[in-house]
Amino acid sequence: MSHIIHRSLRRTPPVAVGGDGITIIDSKGNHYLDASGGAAVSSLGHGHPDVIDAMHAQIDRLAYAHTSFFTTDAAEELAARIAYDAPGDLDHVYLVSGGSEAMETALKLARQYFVESGEPQRRLFIARRQSYHGNTLGALALGGNAFRRKPYAPLLMDVTRVAPCYEYRDRQQDQSVFAYTAGLLAELEMAIIAAGPENVIGFCAEPVVGATGGAIPPTPGYFTGVRELCDKYGILFIADEVMCGMGRTGTLYAIEQENVLPDLVTLGKGLGAGYQPIGAVVARDAIVQRLRNGSGVFQHGHTYVGHPVAAAAALAVQRVIQRDCLLGAVTVRGATLRRMLRGAFGEHPHVGDIRGRGLLWALELVRDRETKEPFAPSLKLHEAVRAQAMACGLMVYPMGGTIDGERGDHILLAPPFIATDADLGEIVSRLQEALDTALISVGAPSFAYAGIRAA
Repeated sequence: MSHIIHRSLRRTPPVAVGGDGITIIDSKGNHYLDASGGAAVSSLGHGHPDVIDAMHAQIDRLAYAHTSFFTTDAAEELAARIAYDAPGDLDHVYLVSGGSEAMETALKLARQYFVESGEPQRRLFIARRQSYHGNTLGALALGGNAFRRKPYAPLLMDVTRVAPCYEYRDRQQDQSVFAYTAGLLAELEMAIIAAGPENVIGFCAEPVVGATGGAIPPTPGYFTGVRELCDKYGILFIADEVMCGMGRTGTLYAIEQENVLPDLVTLGKGLGAGYQPIGAVVARDAIVQRLRNGSGVFQHGHTYVGHPVAAAAALAVQRVIQRDCLLGAVTVRGATLRRMLRGAFGEHPHVGDIRGRGLLWALELVRDRETKEPFAPSLKLHEAVRAQAMACGLMVYPMGGTIDGERGDHILLAPPFIATDADLGEIVSRLQEALDTALISVGAPSFAYAGIRAA
């Protein structure tokens, strides 16, 4: 009997005992292709020697030093590397222990910036419906996933909501992409005006939506318009790149592909590739200078911020990505994965949309392709897909509640940057088997797909 409070209190997951490249091995000797990088974390796969060596070397020197007393070379070098690689004047880095902690830090840094600017009345954040920004109370409040928020609603701060940029579901057939985007931006502007610009701290969004929506890219010009509105009304733009950043979408920062500069960027997952818990907030110069010239103190901190072993691991990860030209590999392999997914699922009667960028891709599952009708939530199709994929020796990241926190299912794929074409082909093949079996298990008419595949 396990004494761990597992995510499911009704079953104990397999025991992972080893990992090599894109494979994880359990205690029974079963091998699993890690097609989701865990939760889009393991960008270099498992057991990378350069990262392991860097961690050993740091532990030999110093395992821990509290940041109220010391800084360390590892933390300083990582921060310098992050700042050097970041666009524009995103020159200041606060190292934390993960993505949710990064979001909490960004919220507090943004609030303190305005307090020290003589605007303490600013207290509101604006975010999008059906968004996800973390599981701690501040980050959970910012997120718009109704299902995740519901049990804790009485504990959460108020956040103004606007529509997500979800073209597959929300753009009408007779509506141009330009008109759809303009409508989203008009809604955001109305929300700012209704709240009173003088009361708003900032707007937060993922450049490419991750787990909650399933690899949803923005429409052209969307984030350009967001930046313009933030500048117009004097509010901050916070880019949540915990999942989509650090090369996952083909550029180190996902927002680079939008030619837009945020005021704050949150990082996690791929920053350290899972070798140690780490995240970061990257801030523009004006924000940090305001605090430096004011109180001189950022009123925030946790025990393990700037952890030297975590910093050493993350620095090694970033060096490997640059040395091995893995950003280019993400772009090339991403195009290969897109082609394979469209070849395998493009005519599937229960795959409504195939979307993504770089090596972050998703299949949105539907009961009817023409109407985009989702499967009934009671079927828990995403859970069936997860179970069948594991049975096929495949790790993917299915989620339910894609549309509104309750309805809709999707499958997220985020394979390591080191995956080969052969690896990607095997991932897609196993996913075909897992999805077919899962659809049969929930009573979907998947026999129609069997005929298409046979043809």
